[in-house]
Amino acid sequence: MTSSDRDETVGPAGPGAAAGPTPAAVATAAPPPNTVVVPADEDPVAAAGSELFGGPPGRRALLGVSWWIPARFLALAVIVVSVLGMAHNLPCYDHAWFQPGSPQYIHACYSDIPHLFSGRGFAAGLHPYVDRIPGTSGDLQYLEYPVLTGLFMQVAAWLTPGGGTQQSQEQWFWAINAGLLTACAVVAVVALTRTHRRRPWDALMFALAPVLLLNGTVNWDLLAVALAAVAMAWWAGARPGWAGVFIGLATAAKLYPVLLIGPLLVLCWRAGKWREFRVMLGGAAGSWLLVNLPIMLANWQGWSTFYVFSKHRGEDYGSFWLILMQRRGAGLADLDLYIAVLMVLGCAAIAWLGLSAPRRPRVAQLAFLVVALFVLVNKVYSPQYALWLVPLAALARPRWRDFLIWQACEVLYTLGIWSHLGFVTGPKQHGIGEPWYHFAIALHLLGTLYLVVLVVRDALHPDRDPVRWDGSDDPSGGVLDGAPDAFVLGTARRLREEESYAGYAPAGPEQWLYEPEPSEPAEKP
Repeated sequence: MTSSDRDETVGPAGPGAAAGPTPAAVATAAPPPNTVVVPADEDPVAAAGSELFGGPPGRRALLGVSWWIPARFLALAVIVVSVLGMAHNLPCYDHAWFQPGSPQYIHACYSDIPHLFSGRGFAAGLHPYVDRIPGTSGDLQYLEYPVLTGLFMQVAAWLTPGGGTQQSQEQWFWAINAGLLTACAVVAVVALTRTHRRRPWDALMFALAPVLLLNGTVNWDLLAVALAAVAMAWWAGARPGWAGVFIGLATAAKLYPVLLIGPLLVLCWRAGKWREFRVMLGGAAGSWLLVNLPIMLANWQGWSTFYVFSKHRGEDYGSFWLILMQRRGAGLADLDLYIAVLMVLGCAAIAWLGLSAPRRPRVAQLAFLVVALFVLVNKVYSPQYALWLVPLAALARPRWRDFLIWQACEVLYTLGIWSHLGFVTGPKQHGIGEPWYHFAIALHLLGTLYLVVLVVRDALHPDRDPVRWDGSDDPSGGVLDGAPDAFVLGTARRLREEESYAGYAPAGPEQWLYEPEPSEPAEKP
């Protein structure tokens, strides 16, 4: 069953709608659970794009009843985009990775994967975290990646055929990793279709994301992205234990998924869902320890290399701090302190939004905001980090115009960093210099901030939320979907206190958010 045609620009029906849009002016009746939202029905950009395939689906269209259910179609789309990404890397695969200087940057197809096959001892048969990397010193005597990513790399190394030249082995290593990372992307897009079950086609944003094509094989980030997407799907299915297990596994692959615990804490606090939060937290801690504890016991120094290296890292490419350092001609001595203060203040602001917004924000909204905060204030921003935000952006703000604006900024940044590295590493200085590279960084920051502002606005004004304007509450919220509030602050507390002055009992858990309708005086007998 497809959704009916709707106009999102028109205020929804419901109490208070006649008085104009308010922060809580949303439809009170949730749509049927078997109604599938078709983006072409409500998104002008999606409708225009659908003309390439014959136009928007008609009212009698029955999507999902054939073999081509959304999950299968989107998985195929991810595979096609990933193959196009591999084709984009052909100049580097053939020669540019193995030539000194800037060829791999000029062709915009750089990847860490082939270089680390030899550079981290996999070619010599060494095992990560246990065997010291030959010829290294300082903080990089062992593999500088989290444990689950190291295991992923080790499996790919075991699958790499032995013999032949070093170049051919590195080519095989990249190709095997590219195939495994494509499988991770497929898992992620299928998980997204399970997270917003009424809106599976929003996952097309991830499947067709330009950064997936350009940056999918720059590093191993898609492993953590897939695990985090599965965690969101389990939470949406009201399975907090399994959600926690996959948050822990994702954190064992990359650090950023641990940030998802914060939004769940705030929203469970507001809804009084402490048992579910404890189950999730226990699952996350248990799975993370299960993966990490053996390496901790085998070689603490090898296990801690990732964390020590991250702490000692200075201002690096892609960050606002790099611009400050290069403009000042000197780095900040207390950079970690500045970042910690900004993270604490930013997380406090997000928590306040979660507890004081007139209506409880959706899980995906707060999750996007906290990861975007980390991206904005971090000391380094590699092009593949944009992959962290793509699934969350598709869930938090499923509108193609805004998504494409942000993606355009990320694509320009990706091209900008490769062009700048080509400029500084090549003898002929092909590419852009420092001022233009700073402009590319600013584009990335502004594009991310643009989405942040829209998501905050949607949280404060649910009638502007593309997910909530039709009456839905939080399709990815799991136990939070439709749950009444137990603890609120700020505006939400003020509105709730006004309930005591109402002359009628609320009809539902959200009715206290609306202005009471005037009642006609009773006729005298």
